[in-house]
Amino acid sequence: MPKSHKLRQSLSLDPRWTLLFAGITLVLLSGIALCLGRYQISFGDLWQVIESTGHGSSANPVISNIIFDLRLPRILAACLIGFALAISGTAYQSIFQNPLVSPDLLGVSNGAAVGAAVAILFGLNIVGIQISAFLIGLLAVSMTLMIPRAMKQSSTLTLVLGGIVISGLMQAILGLLKYVADPDSQLQTIVYWQLGSLSKVTIGNLVAVLPLMVVGAGVLLIMRWRLTVLSLGDQFAQSQGINVGLERKLVILSATILTAGSVCLSGTIGWIGLVVPHMARLIIGPNTRYALPLSGLIGAIFLITVDTLARTLSAGEIPLSILTGFVGTPIFVYILLTKKVTV
Repeated sequence: MPKSHKLRQSLSLDPRWTLLFAGITLVLLSGIALCLGRYQISFGDLWQVIESTGHGSSANPVISNIIFDLRLPRILAACLIGFALAISGTAYQSIFQNPLVSPDLLGVSNGAAVGAAVAILFGLNIVGIQISAFLIGLLAVSMTLMIPRAMKQSSTLTLVLGGIVISGLMQAILGLLKYVADPDSQLQTIVYWQLGSLSKVTIGNLVAVLPLMVVGAGVLLIMRWRLTVLSLGDQFAQSQGINVGLERKLVILSATILTAGSVCLSGTIGWIGLVVPHMARLIIGPNTRYALPLSGLIGAIFLITVDTLARTLSAGEIPLSILTGFVGTPIFVYILLTKKVTV
């Protein structure tokens, strides 16, 4: 038996108990994140605010405003975005049979960055920036999907190469937009948006994006057992009666919607879609029936932790991609050194 397989067997835990533990951990960390910040809130005050909600306001109004207007939207966004990016990464790594791909493989992140930059140059508000980022992100993926069709080739390699081409094009456009941007205002906003932040997320933003992201996540969760079959190769999947072309497109569409929705809310956040799926598979095994939801829960835990650090480590808020890079790099290096990169 190969060594890597033995490692996977020894690290696989009971899936149901593991998912339950991850869910409880997520709830506890969310409560801790509500208390931490420049204005510290005790657990007693937090409980008082929660208990008084809907029963008249007996809690401190300042604490209530901090919790419901500032911290709760960020925590909900961190849960949603972390979950979305992680399950998108798991889905991509399964259908492309490659442990090194991430949700921005087909150009959605660079396309969203171009959309945001265009909106910033035109002076649109945060809602306009998010809408523009979402639409251009989807447009970039659509352009990627058109390349194999134009070449009359439907192979995975052609699709990946198309993603590389469109990503390169979007990076060039983004570079041009940065060049023409006002260096004293617009350029700083574009760069900061690219580095990722949850500081401008509101409940309204979340509600606007939530329906599409719920549909995308729902499709991937429903199809999670089929992802395991797709990861074993096209011939095997076809022998099991799976329409490989149709289901691959459905997975790509769902993962793209999740990624575009995430990027339009927070900007570009790296590493989550690449590293977290490996962590989930090492803990629970390669079966995406359980690895996909666990990956989502770990992604939410990861981003809540990073966002809490981003707003508490210094007087100014640290962009999220900086911290995810510092945290994700050693984790991924450890996985590589121990030869535990598996699909």
